Amino acid sequence: MSWAAFVEWIRPYLKWSIAAMLVLGFASGLPLMMVFSKLSFWLREVGIDRTVIGGFYAVSLSYSLKVFWAPVVDRVRLPFLTAMLGQRRSWMLLALLGIIAGLLLIGSSDPAVSLTQTLVGAFVLAYGGATLDIAVDAWRIEAAPDDEQANMAAVYILGYRLAIMFAGLGLVIADRAGWFAAYATMAGVMALVAGLVLFIREPDRPARAAERDKSILRIGVDAVVQPFWQIVARYGRWVVPVLLLVGLYRLSDFTMGTMASPFYADLGYDKDTVGVITGLFGPWPTVFGGFLGGFVAVRYRLMPALLVGAVITLLTNGAFAGLAMAAGPGLDLAASGDTTAVVNTPSDLALLVVIVADNLAAGYVGTVFVAYLSSLTERQYAATQYALFSSAYSLFCKSFASATSGPLSEMVGWAGFYVVTALFALPSAALIVFLMRYGPEDARGGASG
Repeated sequence: MSWAAFVEWIRPYLKWSIAAMLVLGFASGLPLMMVFSKLSFWLREVGIDRTVIGGFYAVSLSYSLKVFWAPVVDRVRLPFLTAMLGQRRSWMLLALLGIIAGLLLIGSSDPAVSLTQTLVGAFVLAYGGATLDIAVDAWRIEAAPDDEQANMAAVYILGYRLAIMFAGLGLVIADRAGWFAAYATMAGVMALVAGLVLFIREPDRPARAAERDKSILRIGVDAVVQPFWQIVARYGRWVVPVLLLVGLYRLSDFTMGTMASPFYADLGYDKDTVGVITGLFGPWPTVFGGFLGGFVAVRYRLMPALLVGAVITLLTNGAFAGLAMAAGPGLDLAASGDTTAVVNTPSDLALLVVIVADNLAAGYVGTVFVAYLSSLTERQYAATQYALFSSAYSLFCKSFASATSGPLSEMVGWAGFYVVTALFALPSAALIVFLMRYGPEDARGGASG
């Protein structure tokens, strides 16, 4: 690549909106990691069985159900805050306060004695995180033109993965200072992010000024009905394969990811090892994968980029089955409670290689998928429509993962579980090929209006 070409490639990443996107991506990533992977490790450590852990993950359905309050975040003005900060930043700040409260509730609980406070804290944290996602997604779509959405998605993934890196260090903190210290540290970091939100620029929203002269009924119709009707009118009969693709594309990742932390614990890795690998070494390939996804999406268009993502999801998720087979038949016996079973814990290097490959794929897939979802929305209804599309996949994927991941892993064993979940990538690959060949331009990620 020539110097001129490199400068041209790097130029979009030097804007103010990119720096803000990095902070907001971090803020979006941390809550889900703390209510998902880190909490599941804690629950498994104190003896909670896998079926309960899988069911506990249901609190994260808030990310799937957010479509129901997205119109509120999109249109309702918060007293005092909206006048001072604007529509997007005011809701971000409110959501961050909820996240901080949820983290402190979980950290001060004792799941070995009672799961009630832990569950309440996870509920508050998850719903605060989902509300933050609504505001951040809308901000991202409004703050940059359509041709920069892939770049914004890449930086969002970078911030998100930096949050995962920091959340990975939470295991190290928990191992050395206890779980309260780990969750309190995360709460302190989110308080800093809340302060930084005050300095992020609110995007221009001139279309909203006209709403001051509308009736309450008209505003309600515009906020709730019109965004959904516009999707149906725009895509017609193609709305079905589009929603199927959106719903199935991340199914493999969600289902296997639910059991990743319990899997590491059953393999015999200690918290320090998992924390260092997932927190320090694992995320960097995700960063590279995210920028690679942005480059491929811009250079070769979204549908081919999505197809590549489905293939690498199949391969990298299947690599977890290799870890399970390397551990030997004693792995499933030990996971079932057989204290005499011998688990041949794979080397730390093997774990590192699998996590690096998985994170590379996750960064790539995350970027192209966010770019595709963004391309499906109309800027006028950014928060509500993006929430609809993101809810379409997260509701199905998380419900499926919560209901099946624990029982499936117990039924077919760890190796079988990861083989099955890897194969979940095939239906989405078939839908991509179908849309590439027959679908209209809008359904293939054409520029939104």
